[in-house]
Amino acid sequence: MPKTTRRPAKPAAKPPAASPAKPATRIAPAKPKSAPAKPVARRGKAPRRWSAAEVHEAFSRFAKANPEPKGELEHLNPFTLLVAVVLSAQATDAGVNKATRPLFAVADTPQKMLALGEDRLREYIKTIGLFRTKAKNVIALSQKLITDFGGEVPNTREELETLPGAGRKTANVVLNMAFGQPTMAVDTHVFRVGNRTGMAPGETPLAVELELERVIPAEFMQHAHHWLILHGRYTCLARKPRCEVCLINDLCRWPEKTVS
Repeated sequence: MPKTTRRPAKPAAKPPAASPAKPATRIAPAKPKSAPAKPVARRGKAPRRWSAAEVHEAFSRFAKANPEPKGELEHLNPFTLLVAVVLSAQATDAGVNKATRPLFAVADTPQKMLALGEDRLREYIKTIGLFRTKAKNVIALSQKLITDFGGEVPNTREELETLPGAGRKTANVVLNMAFGQPTMAVDTHVFRVGNRTGMAPGETPLAVELELERVIPAEFMQHAHHWLILHGRYTCLARKPRCEVCLINDLCRWPEKTVS
């Protein structure tokens, strides 16, 4: 038989080399949308300061319209004035006057007020806000006047401020009205007028007081706080100022005034 030639077997094909695995594609997290930039608050320009001539003009007008302004708290002497001012804190002058008319008829000196006593005093002033605390202060200041000042109301701010219930504003009112000193008592009305008009801006009553004392001519200081109080009480009202009848509306720096 013919010899059969056997072909060598083909080597088995090698499996294709595995291609290197591609690194997994990383999906970057979406960038958070940036918040819209907050508008930068732009501070308006500070109002132009009043000139000395403008301040003089304003008080000249006040003086012409009301040459002898009077405080509206009724009193008989320095002691009753002091008591009335202490009672007027967070109360209206009209409300205080209604209570003090019968009170001062029976107790117009520190000695008589002490004799009246705290309980009976409360009955006279019970229509006034904070009357219990105020009754306590009035009795205490009456005692201190007798003990430390011979029953007389002192005529210096430092001494007045030592009396119970009497702060700087009270002292300034008493010094001005009872002793004729050119002081500036800053209540809510004066504080508002000083800031709103731009005549004497300040963040505190003391700051407004010192600025008014600096800018108001000496010839007007005796009555200045009365003019400003009355202006704030009857014209430059807190909620709805009466710009149309204001004596100084052309000088006022308030941007929201209703007349130019």
